Amino acid sequence: MKITAKRLNSPAFQRVKLSCLADNLVKSGNLERYYNLLADFNFISEKINYQGLGVQALIEDYDLIDKNLINDQELLNNPEYNPEKIKILKLIQGALRLSAHIISEDKTQLSGQLVGRLLSFKNPRIQYLLKQAKNSKNLPWLRPLIPSLTPPGGGLLRTFTGHSDWVNTVAMSRDGKWAISGSDDETLKLWNLETGEEVHTFAGHSGSVFTVAITADGKQAISGSDDKTLKLWNLETGQEVHTFTGHSGSISSLAMSGDAKLAISASNDNTLKLWNLETREEVHTFTGHSDWVNAVAITTDKKRAISASRDNTLKLWNLETGEEVHTFVGHSNQVSAVAMTGDGKRAISGSLDETLKLWNLETREEVHTFIGHSSSVFAVAMTGDGKRAISGSLDETLKLWNLETGEEVCTLTAHNSSVFAVAITADGKRAISGSLDKTLKLWNLETGEEVYTLTGHSDWVNAVAMTPDGKRAISGSLDKTFKLWNLEIGEEVHTFAGHSDWVSTAAMTPDSKWAISGSGDKTLKLWNLKTGEELHTFTHNDWVNAVAMTPDGKWAISGSRSNTLELWNLKNGEKVRSFTGHSHFVIAVAMTADGKQAISGSDDGILKLWNLETGEEVRIFTGHIRSVYAVAITADGKRAISASRDNTLKLWDVETGKVVATFTGEGSIYCCAIASNGLIVAGDGSGRLHFLRLEGNNL
Repeated sequence: MKITAKRLNSPAFQRVKLSCLADNLVKSGNLERYYNLLADFNFISEKINYQGLGVQALIEDYDLIDKNLINDQELLNNPEYNPEKIKILKLIQGALRLSAHIISEDKTQLSGQLVGRLLSFKNPRIQYLLKQAKNSKNLPWLRPLIPSLTPPGGGLLRTFTGHSDWVNTVAMSRDGKWAISGSDDETLKLWNLETGEEVHTFAGHSGSVFTVAITADGKQAISGSDDKTLKLWNLETGQEVHTFTGHSGSISSLAMSGDAKLAISASNDNTLKLWNLETREEVHTFTGHSDWVNAVAITTDKKRAISASRDNTLKLWNLETGEEVHTFVGHSNQVSAVAMTGDGKRAISGSLDETLKLWNLETREEVHTFIGHSSSVFAVAMTGDGKRAISGSLDETLKLWNLETGEEVCTLTAHNSSVFAVAITADGKRAISGSLDKTLKLWNLETGEEVYTLTGHSDWVNAVAMTPDGKRAISGSLDKTFKLWNLEIGEEVHTFAGHSDWVSTAAMTPDSKWAISGSGDKTLKLWNLKTGEELHTFTHNDWVNAVAMTPDGKWAISGSRSNTLELWNLKNGEKVRSFTGHSHFVIAVAMTADGKQAISGSDDGILKLWNLETGEEVRIFTGHIRSVYAVAITADGKRAISASRDNTLKLWDVETGKVVATFTGEGSIYCCAIASNGLIVAGDGSGRLHFLRLEGNNL
């Protein structure tokens, strides 16, 4: 039967084609076409955008060769079987999997996500895919100029989104197919780790969920909450089975026996409780700690448990008698985490004293102290054979340890620290960033290379501003000072002291004559940069979070934790008017080049456009779902870009208030700047800088 052109273009035929083509090519042995199909941006985009298919269906296409090999070993003898091309497809699959949670919500970000993750791979087929992505876009999009997103092939496989607040705890089923998470949003969520799907949401707690454990058979889970209860859940039905009450404080940790008959809970009421999960009864209460119990682990034979406490000690308990067996002393600060070998002979603890300690539970001796973290250790886990442990710290690293030798095997570092401030030269050739690591970095935006690291602040750098010619910059810090820098030689010119609290924001005139700084001391200060003289102090009734200045240095507008903005006359030091309308803190503000309008960003997730001459609110920009941390306006005043705690950058049309393009990063985006040539720089909570350019035919 002849297939007509009309039928070929019908929705039903297109669906069959997109659903089955890859599978049919593998089964028919046409592997070369299969490789080309899954490395073709047009097919990738079409399948993702087709209703009822989407990104997960596409991700599964990349596993078809592996699945067919199980039943057809002859596939290996196919002359078109090419392991190198399969590796390329796995990289593309990995990039799609890493961005699946973003693409499934916003398909317009497909190109930006692929470029941000694959740009570092020089393979010609991948580079051709990215060229297709760049050339195929009609809608405006933000193109990463450097590979600033996590690339495929590393440890991270997928991100799961759905909780509306911090995720405090997670547990995984023994087969590795399922995970359950607990959050400050008072819920637990069950996840399919293979597809990324949220299977169930468990609601019932009336406080944050701090701890969770899954039974060995994967059928039930038990959770502990700030509401002082434990809840037993049926993971197949999503229903609550039982609530255990008895603690008088938050449940901070729990452990379950392998046969799921017993559970032990640790609480901020300084006690532990042993529960019989079959009879739903409390078996023992363990008292002895003099402060909160932070963590607990149990032996596989259900005979002993070890607890870690804010009283700086660990305690070993006999679960049959309810008695304390031994107290382990050695940490100089609270013990936050503990893990035990399966045979119950050794335990490892992590502490706020920045160390881990390995203990012999039979001889009661300390075996090793592991030193290497530069901040509190909050998490520790041990391999099944008890030979290695991995620790997580506030120093933003994971460390792998050899428990037999006491040596550090490796450090897994994703970043140095959050980038809170960034500024860019008018020509878009250089940028400067400020970070919680107390440094500033000067960047060559044409090469992506670091030019200088500027050190001198003794605490976090929160604010930075640069002259248009890129020769000078000022920075504000938690050390209560702001500094003037010569960027040509990388040296500090002057330190301005006068604020009695952290300097949160700063702005400078283009000619480098004047600067204004805002502080947690509820003031703004105007400075003469040549003499170092303080000219005026302007007083707010709460912390000053943001400030912007007209190019001529005559006016400044500031945003405060009082939910308002204030316009100031910098010549006489007087307040001109106040702007009200935000329902929460004003965190960011930017002014148009002509000084007639300003855009503010707030903790309420909203941006507002203001007429500075009349005080009128002109327009509201909605789209962010969390706090807006930064805003910048193009030189012509037609576009604005905002950075948010919701991990996104949004480009706005100032005249219509509509979103032009969105880019999603991997953490809160704290700062952004835009050059006259359209180059955008943004810094995020992972320590990364994103360099982006607006692309698309319909600009």
